[in-house]
Amino acid sequence: MLALVTGAAGFIGSHLVDRLVADGHEVIGVDDMSSGANVRPGLELWEMDVGDPALVERAAARRPEVICHLAAQVSVRASVADPPADARTNVVGTANVLEAARAAGGRKVVFTSSCAVYGVPDALPVPPDAELRPASPYAASKVSGEVYAATYKALYGIDYTTLTLANVYGPRQTPEGEAGVVSIFTDALLAGRPTRVYGDGTQTRDYVYVLDVVDAFARAAGEAGGGRRLNVGTGVETTDRELHTLVAEAAGAPDDPEFAPPRLGDLPAMSVDPRATREALGWAPETGLREGLAETVAWARERMAPA
Repeated sequence: MLALVTGAAGFIGSHLVDRLVADGHEVIGVDDMSSGANVRPGLELWEMDVGDPALVERAAARRPEVICHLAAQVSVRASVADPPADARTNVVGTANVLEAARAAGGRKVVFTSSCAVYGVPDALPVPPDAELRPASPYAASKVSGEVYAATYKALYGIDYTTLTLANVYGPRQTPEGEAGVVSIFTDALLAGRPTRVYGDGTQTRDYVYVLDVVDAFARAAGEAGGGRRLNVGTGVETTDRELHTLVAEAAGAPDDPEFAPPRLGDLPAMSVDPRATREALGWAPETGLREGLAETVAWARERMAPA
């Protein structure tokens, strides 16, 4: 299979490239290199923005069977500060990726969404058929992308699966994005800098390890899960204070964060129900949080070590 991965130099995308190559697939990467820095040696990389019309032309020439679309503007706060910029990447860019799939005669697009689309849910963990309540331009852009994907399926027969991700963490992560707190805690604790927890530390998130996430992408690139939104998470809530304790334990550092006032707009709690994903893709998270954090801290320690 020839697969095209957008955001191929990014946190999740670079791991997905590694997984697809290990599975024996040919992979093309697309990345504008504005934030990603993890290019697999030997990868055929198209250095361009996902909104570039040239993407459609190049895809038509190379004809990838599947496009895994991970490139995105991922900051909720940046989307609030500049909604048009967020939309140019996440809405227009996604439409361009779908048009590239059409021009290529592609079979399927795997679209990356976020648990932010659920807003403040009625119950946890959130099922994939829950009402969508986007509360930021970023979340709205992800809802838009899923609607576009469904529209292309209806018009042109291009299959899609939407993977709605919980808070992904692991090696190669940067502090930006929804699960950036793991990277923030890790870097600060390894460097002996102060750490900060917002509010009283009881805010919860659902943390899922990056290699488990790319396993869901690899499965969704097949025939299963077509036309569906599927949650990729553990269904387990972890408080900010608990997370700090676990990262400090892995780093061998004091578990003594500062506390700051809560940030406006932060959701009090989130976790997603992955049972439908297990049924559709045969997928389940394999990596416990303590194990995943140990791997993440080990990677960060090596990265921060003097040359």
